[in-house]
Amino acid sequence: MTTHEIIGTIGVSLLLVAYLLDLTGKLPNGKPLSLAINALGAGLACVSAWMIQFWPFVVLEGVWAGVSVAGFFRMDRPVT
Repeated sequence: MTTHEIIGTIGVSLLLVAYLLDLTGKLPNGKPLSLAINALGAGLACVSAWMIQFWPFVVLEGVWAGVSVAGFFRMDRPVT
């Protein structure tokens, strides 16, 4: 297995774990840990896609990671 395959496999595995935990109600989407797992998984998948220069997936996973990070940091703000 190549480096980009290992990174990508870990990334998408984290995304799938977060999704499975959400589906089973063990870790609802939007919780800090869920957002952190999504951000890390999408970030790793983005890096892997960048390594093989697959730009549509770089954009998809980059945006997914960015939204997860933004959601994580918005958790501290009160809702107005």
